[in-house]
Amino acid sequence: MAVALSEAATKQVKELKQAQNLPETAFLRMGVKGGGCSGMSYLLEFDTEKGPHDKEFDIDGVKVVIDKKSYIYLNGTTLDYVTQGLTGGFTFVNPQAKSSCGCGTSFSA
Repeated sequence: MAVALSEAATKQVKELKQAQNLPETAFLRMGVKGGGCSGMSYLLEFDTEKGPHDKEFDIDGVKVVIDKKSYIYLNGTTLDYVTQGLTGGFTFVNPQAKSSCGCGTSFSA
């Protein structure tokens, strides 16, 4: 398995990268860290430096990098972008999450 990006997420990541004038070497870093109301929080940011044990994916022209520890929790996850009314945001569809908080930014495995 790996990680996936929905069509909407792929489009949004490309638009954000362009809007922020990021270099071609910039990639989307997905990760998790301890904390949040359910025990673990998702991380999503642009980065340019890879670690020696990072896993790298090319998904429809978007380079995604995940550190080795986070990959254990994110394997099989799909990143989506959902628009509701006038707002929108990224959501993680994680089959490994046993529960998640109402805001969708933290989970427990």
